Amino acid sequence: MLIELKDVAKRYGEGPLAVTALADIDLLIDQGEFVVVLGPSGSGKTTLLNVVGALDTASEGLVKVGGVEITTATRRDLFGFRAGTVSFIFQAFNLFPGLTVRENVQFGVDAAGSAADPDALLSSVGLGDKGDRFPHELSGGEQQRVAIARALATGNPILLCDEPTGELDFRTGVQILELLKEQAGNGRAVLVVTHNREISRMADRVVELSSGRIIGDGPPVGGTSPVSELHW
Repeated sequence: MLIELKDVAKRYGEGPLAVTALADIDLLIDQGEFVVVLGPSGSGKTTLLNVVGALDTASEGLVKVGGVEITTATRRDLFGFRAGTVSFIFQAFNLFPGLTVRENVQFGVDAAGSAADPDALLSSVGLGDKGDRFPHELSGGEQQRVAIARALATGNPILLCDEPTGELDFRTGVQILELLKEQAGNGRAVLVVTHNREISRMADRVVELSSGRIIGDGPPVGGTSPVSELHW
């Protein structure tokens, strides 16, 4: 399993003021799976993503990702883990405004020490002719595709996506979801956090959270639907 969580809890604060963000989380995700983590605001979705990606530390339990037990890893181990195992795609794109599109993707290549070709990656997300532009010259959907190309530049086996279509119109959002689904087809584990139940219809699995606990884990009701059938 690429992702293994056992009896994971995450608390913020201590004593009577402590807030439990996650509790009793058991989760297994393998390569090639497209998993949607579904739940309303405050349900623990982003906390779960951050724990898997080692941006946050579990208060208790086992977190093993890409063969690395994060809960006992050293700072050096975690640095190598983030560089070589997980890639994040955020709702806010997080591109460098002073760098061209090509340079933004090159940053991902350099950070991972990979041999990927930025222009080939941009072509793979439909932006082969945009390499010399700056982020502010692109639409929101184009900026998100640059962010995906930068994530793919690492070659990492796990993509962690926090509301990746949240800032996009429906048509552009569908294009982004198709790109992410394709990456699962290429063998990556893709974990998408969203509050949009419609997006969960395209998943291989839907993990539903409520008040920091998993209340459902299985295929979408009615089976997985093509991205082209989604509407919101």
